[in-house]
Amino acid sequence: MNRRLRTLALALAAGIGLALLVVTVVLPRFQPHVFSGTVIQSQTPAPTVDLITSTGERASLSDFEDQVVVIYFGYTFCPDVCPTTLSTLKKAVDKLGDASDDVQVIMVSVDPARDTPELLGEYLGFFDPRFLGMTGTEAEVAEVATVYGVFFQAEEGTVDTGYLVSHTANLMVVDREGHLKLIIPPDATSDQIASDLDYLL
Repeated sequence: MNRRLRTLALALAAGIGLALLVVTVVLPRFQPHVFSGTVIQSQTPAPTVDLITSTGERASLSDFEDQVVVIYFGYTFCPDVCPTTLSTLKKAVDKLGDASDDVQVIMVSVDPARDTPELLGEYLGFFDPRFLGMTGTEAEVAEVATVYGVFFQAEEGTVDTGYLVSHTANLMVVDREGHLKLIIPPDATSDQIASDLDYLL
């Protein structure tokens, strides 16, 4: 009788273990991914970004073919939102491990008058040397910002800060096929961003 009870108990434990495995490992793989931002269903290529990079060379989105590209519009003199966003992006990219090689973070400057390629490179290097800056003339930057629905405007600051720039702080994510796939809000966590990027990869 005891042997039968032990056998039954072992079978029950094995069944429970199998059920937990299915619930925690197998089923989540068949659940649709819930993005942290707004999904864009457009099948047309993402608007062109063709500017001078922080390495001093001109580049466009087509140069990052087969990579997931995260575009952020910000500037080096930004006192709060930009450093916070870039720090969050750094953590998100690091969570991807080796897959991070297939992600390119680009910050397009909304302050081209002050943000030289050299300054962008130095600034972004504090967060992650893999991050790339882009800048150009005010007209070039305004054109790129407009097609991505990004607003920016210089405003009076203080003697210490100089003028400040109000700007849209969303992250624009372009998938491997070159389509604008996702717009992530500025309050997204590093875990949420990493999850979205991992899914797109």
